[in-house]
Amino acid sequence: MNKLSLGRLFFLAAAIAALFSVAPAQKPIASSDSGKRSARLVVKNAIVINGNGKPAEGPYDLLIENERISRIARRIDPEKDDVVLDAAGKYVMPGLINLHGHTHDERGGVPQPVDYCMKLWLASGITTIRDLGAGPKTLAWKNQSANNEIISPKIYAYGVFNRSPNPSTAESARQRVRDLKSEGYDGIKLFGVDRDIMSAMLDEANKQGMRVAHHTGVEETNAWDDIRFGTTSIEHWYGIPEAAMASGRQNYPPDYNYNDEIDRFRYAGRIWREAEPERLLKVFEGMIASNVAWNPTLSIYEASRDLQRAQNQPYFKEYLHPTLERYFLPNPNNHGSYFIGWTSTDETFWKENFRIWMKALREFETRGGTIGAGEDAGFIYRVYGFGLIRELELHQEAGFHPLQVIRHATVNNARIMGLENETGRIRVGFKADLIVINGNPLKDFKVLYPSGTDGVKDGKVVRTGGVEWTIKDGIPFHGPSLASDVRKMVSDARRTPTP
Repeated sequence: MNKLSLGRLFFLAAAIAALFSVAPAQKPIASSDSGKRSARLVVKNAIVINGNGKPAEGPYDLLIENERISRIARRIDPEKDDVVLDAAGKYVMPGLINLHGHTHDERGGVPQPVDYCMKLWLASGITTIRDLGAGPKTLAWKNQSANNEIISPKIYAYGVFNRSPNPSTAESARQRVRDLKSEGYDGIKLFGVDRDIMSAMLDEANKQGMRVAHHTGVEETNAWDDIRFGTTSIEHWYGIPEAAMASGRQNYPPDYNYNDEIDRFRYAGRIWREAEPERLLKVFEGMIASNVAWNPTLSIYEASRDLQRAQNQPYFKEYLHPTLERYFLPNPNNHGSYFIGWTSTDETFWKENFRIWMKALREFETRGGTIGAGEDAGFIYRVYGFGLIRELELHQEAGFHPLQVIRHATVNNARIMGLENETGRIRVGFKADLIVINGNPLKDFKVLYPSGTDGVKDGKVVRTGGVEWTIKDGIPFHGPSLASDVRKMVSDARRTPTP
């Protein structure tokens, strides 16, 4: 046999071997893999929404090694023992960041399982929580989540500056900041405070590298103080419209009482109409120049403009825990349960309030401001996870393109938290914080709700949508299984007699 014939024989033998060879063992992902880290996870055939405002593109494959994205390509061939997640027909985007969360294990003094909110967050595609108002329990949950000892998003704990005893001198304000730092908090939640205390507190916070989220309230200070002293983000709206009023204060009636929440929220619904447009633009210019972000939390106030809608959400039947349901009922002892004698006139003012507020948000971003997205759930008919998805819908109602809305909840939130170099977008080298969605969120944010949304298949109405997988630091969590856990939790609690 000559050399040419021998070569042909070897080539033919290799071709036959390749034809009948078994591909390296790969493991298609299953619901039983939820919460388990694999050395290599390959996401195949994904339509990718990057998070930074670019249109969706794909299909792409993504390679996740341990906790980071190591490769993005048109095709990645899995190796032996790789876990493979086929995302064909699905959209993949960065995990949502909840910029204003509260990790609750009780409401109104009545116990509520903490994994109720944690599992709802993950089932909604939320991979990171900025817990504003965290305490020692939150610090423990933060560490347990980081070690994958509990089913939870990543938690960044912001301790409360105004805890008792409330600092009353510049030195005690500085000491409180140092104490919060030494206790392990990632940042500070600041409520209303006098100007001299705020000045000392923020000066020390900046020295300690502690970011500050400010719920200004109706106090001596307003947004101009946030601009002067270097606040990271203004929460809700407090302090912004007041800074745009000649008097620096809303025209309250003589018998107004801020501690009476019916007064507080009734007249909050009339505040934006008193802000002077030219002064407001100057406030925006100051916030932008000083890099003060704005986290509006629109969804937590939506009940004020349409109480009946808020009280009758279709998902409440399966997802509203009875402890939270009781907390929502009108009760002056529970924060945010202020709907006692709420009128159509109140709702009318709030509807106008939303229109002006939303226009202000558009103007702020158009001029270069940074807008975040948070839910503040656990109050005012807002359920964890559902509240953030509703926030996205309201940002769209405010006039932002869906790509901008997603950027608010991913890239912008990461920047506000100082995490812009590690999360918030789909990029090689970044943390593998991703969600795999049954549907296109750019067409309908309702596909992100754990309850899904209605669709049509073969001429019949079917339930569709939902987050199939939430991947936190490379660890996949199965959305439908988490949602099922919550439904069972709620069902079991409804069968248990109220204590």
